[in-house]
Amino acid sequence: MSTAILLLKNIGKIFETEELETHALKSINLTVNKGDYVSISGPSGCGKSTLLSIMGLLDVSSSGEYFIEGVNVTDLSLDQAAEVRNAKIGFIFQSFNLIDELSVFDNVALPLRYHADKPNNATIKKRVIECLEKVGLSHRISHKPNQLSGGQQQRVAIARALVANPAVLLVDEPTGNLDSKSADQVMDVLDQLNKVGTTICMVTHDPRYADMARTKVQLLDGAILHSPGVKLVG
Repeated sequence: MSTAILLLKNIGKIFETEELETHALKSINLTVNKGDYVSISGPSGCGKSTLLSIMGLLDVSSSGEYFIEGVNVTDLSLDQAAEVRNAKIGFIFQSFNLIDELSVFDNVALPLRYHADKPNNATIKKRVIECLEKVGLSHRISHKPNQLSGGQQQRVAIARALVANPAVLLVDEPTGNLDSKSADQVMDVLDQLNKVGTTICMVTHDPRYADMARTKVQLLDGAILHSPGVKLVG
């Protein structure tokens, strides 16, 4: 039985204007299996963010096929894509994207309040506390984001991404807004989560953090450079 969480086959992305056609991605073939820790790196403009947007169903490819847990999600409607995204994918962004007016608890609980399973308040509370404990911030449960450091805010964002038990975490430059000490703490949290089974796919510009991943994917001019450990598909 396949353990593939994400499977991309010949994914291409073309951005077109009246004067210009830009091939942002070219024949991307990639498998992310359950429990993997994948880093995607490369120079600015190589297609990293475009690839992650397609993997997160925030954008659609121009060609190829995309499967999440064996289901072809290439041609979903916007509503269908949103449903799959909410159920299967946890996002961690460079800019944290926390809501300043809400407490840490309510920020982390947010995905569950919109989840198709509609968990009750007791279930939500239990799950939020579990996820905050995983990132070492259960003692900050009543604080507002502006009462936390940048590193703490990013760890809250990780807890929020985990709370609905997604199939995979998609992580976009998680240390981009952090000092080196806070960045190392955030990366340690991700590493520990992966060691207990969380599947992670991360875009990063930092070679040190890219090397922490078990599988390293390098992009150049929209294409994957083959390197040992990269799972390509035919």
